Amino acid sequence: MKLCGDTGDYLFGSVRLEALKRRRAGWGYPTTLLCIYGFFSTVKPIEPFLIPYLTGPDKNLTVEKVTNEIFPVWTYSYLAVLVPVFLLTDWLRYKPVVVFQCINLFVTTAMLLWLQGVAAMQAMQFAYAVVTASEVAYFSYIYSIAELKHYRKATSYCRSVQLLGYTMGSVLGQLLVSFNLMSYNNILVLTLVLISIALVTSLFLPMPQRSMFFHRSQDRHETGNVEEQDAQELPEALGREDMCAGDGEMAESPEEPVRTRSCSQVLIQLWRDFLQCYSTRELLYWSVWWALATCGYNQTVNYVQVLWQHVEPSQNFTVYNGGVEAVSNLFGAATAYGIGFTQVDWAQWGELALGSFSGLGAAALFTMTFTANIWACYAGYIVFKCLYILLITIAMFQVATDLSMERYALIFGANNFGALVLQTIITSVVVDGRGLGLGIIPQFIIYGSYFSAIAVIFFLRGVYTIMRVRQSHRDSTAAEEPPSLKDSDTCPEQRLSRRN
Repeated sequence: MKLCGDTGDYLFGSVRLEALKRRRAGWGYPTTLLCIYGFFSTVKPIEPFLIPYLTGPDKNLTVEKVTNEIFPVWTYSYLAVLVPVFLLTDWLRYKPVVVFQCINLFVTTAMLLWLQGVAAMQAMQFAYAVVTASEVAYFSYIYSIAELKHYRKATSYCRSVQLLGYTMGSVLGQLLVSFNLMSYNNILVLTLVLISIALVTSLFLPMPQRSMFFHRSQDRHETGNVEEQDAQELPEALGREDMCAGDGEMAESPEEPVRTRSCSQVLIQLWRDFLQCYSTRELLYWSVWWALATCGYNQTVNYVQVLWQHVEPSQNFTVYNGGVEAVSNLFGAATAYGIGFTQVDWAQWGELALGSFSGLGAAALFTMTFTANIWACYAGYIVFKCLYILLITIAMFQVATDLSMERYALIFGANNFGALVLQTIITSVVVDGRGLGLGIIPQFIIYGSYFSAIAVIFFLRGVYTIMRVRQSHRDSTAAEEPPSLKDSDTCPEQRLSRRN
């Protein structure tokens, strides 16, 4: 009997050891595949030259048609499909949506290459809106595969690879255009090849067994987002989480039983979490800036090529749009990376920083609008984009504080949805031909004024916050001061005389 017991213990231990090995090695393989997918799906050398391509001899569209009739379709379509795709992504457990995203990206590029006319380009914009809405599956996927302690590394790898892909695509496109190595059509064919590599890679991604909302582990612990942990506190926080299951096992693992919830249960829980999260005043202020600034940033990025075309037509000038995008991405990454090494109390100084840097962004937009020099316009765009990346990094960190992964995903989606609603309103009123249908210069005057208003609001709010914190500090200091010498009893005789 003892021999059988030893054998059973040995077999149980072996199975357990194999399960632990699978869990420990389980995040590396899907993360590697996801990084490969992220790189090849973002290397799009045609993107910085989309306006010259559409308005050139290949498509022969006017700038007015592209600006007022084609581009607005992306905004409207994105708003229409964002929420359904968000819920569908979690219900289908991410991988099918990642594959679907890549298929739509291939279709978008193929339509751009082979179809002609305004209606075809509007359909292309709708397909690209589905691609953009499916972006949530890319980052959500890894959180369903990796263990908690690998979240930060996995997120860092995926974001870095995406940024590298965008930068490489911009540089590649600039080289191909500047040295006249490929026509725009051939660049699109090259892009299709790169997207095909991403599509094949996505098919090999493992299928997750759980998701954040619909398919949750029964013993799932509400833990804080790893990104909210300070670098010095992270090992201790992860150590406490690792001990929840005992014997060094992770509390959360793919082998845990998964409970599937209905759509109504998920929506009710999301609504409760939404109300609870936004009841925090500090989170609400940061989220308001997030939505407002992201709206203005998206509008600027979407139409900046039209402005460059206006300042310096591509037929008169060798465009350097790809080089500018590459430089702005690298500088933006550097500023975001540098934030991690700054010792600033963002709870006190953050809103003032939002107001001040938003003002600088507005100044950069006005410089781009009123200059007749394409290089000054390029420089203004780089400054504007770097400032936005800097501030959105701070905002994302502040919003992530004290939130679980599920709630952070909810707030992330809600803030971007709010930005998209505002963007839809601006597009329908300012850009769309059925609205005002303004030219590119009046549009950018509005965008600069928009960021100026944001700057004033948050600068005043930041000054108020600093004054309130300092007043609170003075009050607490005064309350803690020892009694004055004249009110203190310096000797027993004084105490006796006071009693008499």
